[in-house]
Amino acid sequence: MTKQSFKQPAKSVYAFIDSQNLNLGTNKDLFDKSGKKIYVGWKLDFQKFQKYLQDKFRVSKALLFIGYIAENKPLYDQLKAFGYELVFKPTTKDGSGKPKGNVDAELVLHATAVEFANYDQAVIVAGDGDYRCLHEFLVKNKKLRAIVIPNHKSESSLLKPFQIYKIFLEYERTKLGYKK
Repeated sequence: MTKQSFKQPAKSVYAFIDSQNLNLGTNKDLFDKSGKKIYVGWKLDFQKFQKYLQDKFRVSKALLFIGYIAENKPLYDQLKAFGYELVFKPTTKDGSGKPKGNVDAELVLHATAVEFANYDQAVIVAGDGDYRCLHEFLVKNKKLRAIVIPNHKSESSLLKPFQIYKIFLEYERTKLGYKK
């Protein structure tokens, strides 16, 4: 037998990305109660982010959960070309007529049922406290690799128990920001 046959099989790592949480968490300026700006938004380069996930976490599959809007087909095609697998959520309109597509349930379902047997570790991209039960489940099953949070100002306090898993994307801004 050769030395190579004794190697451990490579672990498969999947990223589960809440696109709205990621986009708003990086892009949107944040203000405190007095109106003072506490976070300056920036435009994430999704192609660089895909490479970052591969390089930093060895992600082999990046599932991007996103609300479907027909007019955004060119964007979806571009994201697919970057290597993302898109999981669409039908959208509705809110009271002001803006599209709304909450992907939380789809992300949790894919991470715990649809894809669960296919990966060894998961990277969850969202700072939302709604995913706390998912993080607990993944820790219990020894499958949580990291929680990538767009910025520390919008991180949910419900994620405090997961300090050792957290990575804040805002600190990678110079590497991952979109440049014209």
